[in-house]
Parts: sequence; structure tokens; C-alpha cells
Amino acid sequence: MSLSNRQIVLNSRPEGEPVADNFRLQEVDAPKAKQGEMLLRTIYLSLDPYMRGRMSDAESYADPVAIDEVMVGGTVSQVVESHIEGFKAGDWVLSMNGWQDYAISNGEGVINLGSQPQNPSYALGVLGMPGFTAYMGLLDIGKPQAGETVVVAAASGAVGANVGQIAKLKGAKVIGIAGGAQKCSYVKDELGFDACIDHKADDFAEQLAKVCDSGIDVYYENVGGKVFDAVLPLLNTGARIPVCGLVSQYNATELPPGPDRLSLLMGKILTKRMTMKGFIIFDDYAHRYEEFATDMQKWVQEGKIKYKEHLIEGLENAPEGLNDVLAGRNFGKMVVKINNPE
Repeated sequence: MSLSNRQIVLNSRPEGEPVADNFRLQEVDAPKAKQGEMLLRTIYLSLDPYMRGRMSDAESYADPVAIDEVMVGGTVSQVVESHIEGFKAGDWVLSMNGWQDYAISNGEGVINLGSQPQNPSYALGVLGMPGFTAYMGLLDIGKPQAGETVVVAAASGAVGANVGQIAKLKGAKVIGIAGGAQKCSYVKDELGFDACIDHKADDFAEQLAKVCDSGIDVYYENVGGKVFDAVLPLLNTGARIPVCGLVSQYNATELPPGPDRLSLLMGKILTKRMTMKGFIIFDDYAHRYEEFATDMQKWVQEGKIKYKEHLIEGLENAPEGLNDVLAGRNFGKMVVKINNPE
């Protein structure tokens, strides 16, 4: 009998925040694995801010998801059937199945996690793309030195939490920025940041300036908007700014209101001799994945890096989960449990 494969496809391109009609849940027969292929069954799906960009047909670093195509996404899956050397039925793998129950793979770009990995969903977070993004952006572009001040926005999130903890391991003073008292408390008390400022506070900019009394040497940018406005005047000469995302702008349909701040930014870059560099993690750093994996696995095992996962259940809840990520309503790395493991 054929297996039924639920899929969420892109039904239309959103204007602003995605709505239910932009997605369509459909059922088709699961594909069959041929020679040189394997059939994968999705257990966990990662939800990440970059997915909003893939829903748009604007020019970007990657092709958009086509209308009627399965939404893109990183997954942790189990091998159902394999005709590929090095993979067998029951193995757990890190793959890119997208928003669906089953997918065919030829093994390219798939990482075998073994038959009994501990916490397999961690491969979508601290031990996967978000952790890798934090590690390389901070250490290769930010280059924090002992005693310097590192500031990271979305500090309780999948990337920001790792950035701050790695910076602390390197001896830096670390200031987090997060939304709400609960997240700020977690960042400071559980993750060990030196301070965390609530960006929702009316005097957010003043609080940030007070706690960064020696200025900011590294600002890890993944939010933009009013957070960067508060950071910009505090940046020290020689500051480094890794740019991995601008989540505050992903649903925007026009430029933000207010005065044009581009000339201010360019002037600061010039006079403060700052480095501001964007990066796409696997495009730029795939060759250094093993270096990251070795360090991060060791830090997690030793308890030096803590990790929080925001787990929801049901493929049908993925669209709402993505909007929660874009609005900052998640608390930790957002993962959808699609199926129970076998």
C-alpha cells in the first residue's frame, strides 16, 4: 500500500505577515526510493526566520519557493528504506525534507546522526545551523577578545543564546537584548550573560547605554530596527558587526518611517573604522562545519553551553509557528514535531 504524504506548500506570496491562505495542506502518495536513493520520514522540522524570505520572489541569496512547491526547511528524519551505502533503515539523519512527512534523498548534503542519537532534534538548533551561525559569525567576524563588550539581540533565541554563551567562554562582557522580563531573566540567570535589556522598555536605549558604559566592541546583528538604532551610537572604534539577519524587517512592505539614517551609519563606519559584514552560513563556512561540531558538542556535553527548545506538535501548526518566530513569540529554538519516531 502507498504511504500518504502530507505536505504544506506555498499557495500564494504574502504581503506583510504571512496568513493562512498563503499556505495549503495537501495529501499525496509518498514517493518511492529507487536505486541510489533513500526514503526519509520527517520527525522534526525546524522553523527559522529565513523562511519568510523564501516566500518572496524578491532577489536574494537563494531561489524562492515556487508557488505550489513544498515549503523549504531543515529536518531531522529517520531512514525508512535505503539504497545508498552508508545509510540504513532506522538511521536518524539531518536533511532538508521541507514541510512534509516523507521525502526522497540521494544522500547529498545529508548527515547521518546514527541509529540512537541523544536529543536528535538538537541537530536543528545548538548542534545545527543556528549554532553554526552563532559560532562562525561571532568567532570569525566578531573576533571577541577577553574584556571586550559583546552585545547580541534576540538573546534568548536559537542563534543569540549561543552567541552570548560562546562570547562568555572567550572572556567577554556580554549584554543580551530580548523581549520581556521572562526572556531577560532566562538570558541573565540561566545562560550567564552579564546583563539583559528588554527592548520593549520605554527607556530601552538609555538602559543599554548605561550597562555598556565602555561602549560596544562587537554587536551581533540579527534584528535591526530600533535595536540597531540604540546600538549604533555606542559602537567603539574598531567595532565588528556580524550581520546574520534582520528579523524586524522581514514582514515589512516599505522602508521604515523616520529620517534616512544611511548617511549616519556610513559616517560611523568611516570615522570609527568599523567592520560590518554579512554572511550566509553554509555558503561561506561549510568547509568549517567539523570545527564547529567538535567544539560545540564538547561544550554541550560539559554543560558550558545551555540550550532551550520551543517544541510544538503537528505539521498543520507550522505556519502559525513560523509567524511566532517572526514576531518573537517563541522562547527558544522553534521546532515542530511532525511524527513520532519508530
